[in-house]
Amino acid sequence: MGRHVAYLECSETGDRYEPGRLRGLSDVGKPLLVRYDLDAVEASVTRDDLAGRPGDMWRYRELLPMPDPEQVVSLGETATPMVELSAEPNVLVKDEGRLPTGSFKARGLAVAVTMARHLGVGRLAIPSNGNAGAALAAYATRAGIESFVFCPASTPEVIVREIAMQGGRVWRVAGTITDCARVVAAGVGPMGWFDMATLKEPYRLEGKKTMGFEVAEQLDWRLPDVVVYPTGGGTGLIAMWKAFQ
Repeated sequence: MGRHVAYLECSETGDRYEPGRLRGLSDVGKPLLVRYDLDAVEASVTRDDLAGRPGDMWRYRELLPMPDPEQVVSLGETATPMVELSAEPNVLVKDEGRLPTGSFKARGLAVAVTMARHLGVGRLAIPSNGNAGAALAAYATRAGIESFVFCPASTPEVIVREIAMQGGRVWRVAGTITDCARVVAAGVGPMGWFDMATLKEPYRLEGKKTMGFEVAEQLDWRLPDVVVYPTGGGTGLIAMWKAFQ
């Protein structure tokens, strides 16, 4: 694990778990949060240090869980710009379309796949309407890990083809994303894959929170009055909260 990771914490009970072991949910079936020794982080890196680093999401490595920068599974996750709207000068839009797989999902899956490989996972599976599945397939292929993606029947053909082109094995499921999640959960034992569904493992949050770090750094370490964040399962929204804590 990252040198400043202190423990994993159950988001409901506060129970602590040893880091460095493959875990999905806590013992009570709730999401796990990665917690850091923030005093050690503060002593080891400054804002000036960050300013001298490459402009990518891995610049915040003291607050990321990977044990060694050399083990990062990367496709070139650049820092994304904030664009001021001409019609609304006080509104800034974070252009996450510049990331490798075309969406903010790349942040979370880059870190999650990095940790999966570090912890010895050989197969990953995810239910997805599109962007998360494409990101998982791309990063898993990069890491040499098999990926299985289950999409609702209504998923457009272009999305299914994108996932397949990224190296994922993809199926349409008769039903909704919830039905896809059931398929993934049911296959953990017989298929031997690790479930990467929303909030079923602790590391997608860690990647997505780098968007919050970037927002703060790009605003000269001031936070905006309001953050408007589109959300489905909630991973990104929780990650932004975690970044701003």
